[in-house]
Amino acid sequence: MNRKLYSLCGEDGIRHYSPHVWKIIMALNHKGLDYDLIPVSFADIPNVEDGSFSSVPVLRDGDMVLGESFDIARYLDETYADAPALFDGKGAVALTRFVESYCKTVLHPSLATIAVMDMHNLMSPDDQVYFRSARERRFGMPLETMAEGGEDERARLPEKLAPVRDLLATQDWLSGAMPAYADFTLFGTLQWCNVCTPNTLFENDDIVSNWFERCLDLYDGVGRNPAQSG
Repeated sequence: MNRKLYSLCGEDGIRHYSPHVWKIIMALNHKGLDYDLIPVSFADIPNVEDGSFSSVPVLRDGDMVLGESFDIARYLDETYADAPALFDGKGAVALTRFVESYCKTVLHPSLATIAVMDMHNLMSPDDQVYFRSARERRFGMPLETMAEGGEDERARLPEKLAPVRDLLATQDWLSGAMPAYADFTLFGTLQWCNVCTPNTLFENDDIVSNWFERCLDLYDGVGRNPAQSG
């Protein structure tokens, strides 16, 4: 096997926390493709493969090397067309782009606040220095000050998930009858926070929580074992 997926990982070498990597972990498993999950730190990323990448995921598939999760997913669907589709049916790409935008604009700011200190604390010391500098520059405040808003953001999360809850009341998956890349896009976003700050996102018996639990169970429960490779 010559398929490698590079992934940001905690100091323990186990907790893979990048939301965008989780999209591709689920996509590869959906396609039934074997891969090695390669843990990297922030400092390692400039040395991944040919050194042209500034973020993960990065996928090597034989002679092909790609970054950017959406590009990787499109590549996998086109290259392995006989395997289950990631974008199944007319409008699937557009649906997934909408879910991606919803995650980026509505959920990511809240989850970044909820998880910021737990995310920092699972990193190696060198990654902690990088992460603190980058995030404090981006948000204009110390991480500790940012984290003070975590409880408020957690309280607002059910409201921000209302569109998902409304959709899942009428169908099993965001993608329809079966899970596909639109589901993996939202799952990756929530899994990021779940890995860093377990069991704090949902109220009991929430319809989104039930969907998330079913996502965790997919593909022999790969989502429940962040260290597992395909």
